[in-house]
Amino acid sequence: MTVVEEERSMEEGLLKLKNQNDASDCRITACVILSTFVAVCASFSFGVAVGYTSGAEIGIMQDMGLSIAEFSAFGSFSTLGAAVGALFSGKMAIMLGRRGDVLWLDFGRLSSGIGIGLISYVVPVYIAEIAPKHVRGTFTFSNQLLQNAGVAMVYFGGNFLNWRMMALLGGLPCAIQAVGLFFVPESPRWLAKVGTEKELENSLLRLRGRDADISHEASEIQVMTRIVASDSKSSFSDLFQKKYRHTLVVGIGLMLIQQFSGSAAVISYASTIFRKAGFSVAIGSTMLGLFMIPKAMIGLILVDKWGRRPLLLTSACGMSITCMLLGIVFALQKMQLLPELTPVFTFICVTLYIATYAIGVGGLPWVIMSEIFPINIKVTAGSLVTLASWSSSSIVTYAFNFLFEWSTQGTFYIFGAIGGGALLFIWLLVPETKGLSLEEIQISLTGQPDEISHM
Repeated sequence: MTVVEEERSMEEGLLKLKNQNDASDCRITACVILSTFVAVCASFSFGVAVGYTSGAEIGIMQDMGLSIAEFSAFGSFSTLGAAVGALFSGKMAIMLGRRGDVLWLDFGRLSSGIGIGLISYVVPVYIAEIAPKHVRGTFTFSNQLLQNAGVAMVYFGGNFLNWRMMALLGGLPCAIQAVGLFFVPESPRWLAKVGTEKELENSLLRLRGRDADISHEASEIQVMTRIVASDSKSSFSDLFQKKYRHTLVVGIGLMLIQQFSGSAAVISYASTIFRKAGFSVAIGSTMLGLFMIPKAMIGLILVDKWGRRPLLLTSACGMSITCMLLGIVFALQKMQLLPELTPVFTFICVTLYIATYAIGVGGLPWVIMSEIFPINIKVTAGSLVTLASWSSSSIVTYAFNFLFEWSTQGTFYIFGAIGGGALLFIWLLVPETKGLSLEEIQISLTGQPDEISHM
């Protein structure tokens, strides 16, 4: 065999190997689907907790005799608890793996918040670490879909279900998850840190198929894990190294945008907004409940087709415009102009706001958070970003009723202005991560080690 023939044979062999690796990366197995379903079961309960104050507002205030201040505190306890849960979410993910009267009322709200603070970090990280890269965004976005299903249940069920019954229904998926966790594999990237090479390979084989060639993916994960420092050696001060500054700003910035653009307030207090505008709360809540799941499907379908940046920009633009329009609607109401149009316009704007929120700003900050942090700072960075999200959400949900009493139009002008600022932030700082492996994303943001570049 001549030298030319040998080189051609080697090239064909490498091409064949690459095609085999690509084919194994592209395979969507039943195990990946089952694992994702089990992970997002608790996301339904997450959605119930987020929308609960809207569906249960009248019943709770009447039965328990709560004032506006007391009900606002009750609403914010979930996000306050989530902030507490966020402090421990990263450490628990490392220790356990990615898969674990008025006073009582407030305690229940706080404890449910701690739970959603934990799962809000672990669920998207787990899904991102097990899903093939070409559908990672879609699978991770299913977290948002199940959250919307939970919100839809509250909006729709709030018209005829007792607020106690809604709370019980919201907890059922957690029981399904508790059983399902015994049948799904652990994250291969977590196993690369704490398990054996054999356990890592077994996990990948379950996720990619028993006949799949996992050698390239396993090698990439192991090399990247060796390069970065272990989680146990990472410290809070490491987050502020120059090479991690960009990822930290993006992660925290997107969470602050998500909350201070008014999402928590509009979703949690949609009934209050409808009532202020003179629109039927029963009709509005029912229509929103029917609309929640279909509009979340839009983002699920587009996230791996359009990419993260276009959806985020479209979402932030839509949220800013609809908030400004809501401000104008309530300003006209205050001046007693076009009063017959205020209810309908308010419903349309709230619906469009929630729709544009769902396709981007609602779910993509969690998707991107699960993708951009290297494994050596994933614990501390993930916990900090999740804490930023729930702390700001707690502030918004508590302050909204008081802001709304102060100035209905002013409240939405503030949310609209923040949405406008979000456009600039996303355009300048947020990277596109579509179609890249987690290792490729993290290397591109923090610098490319020689070991990976020559693989």
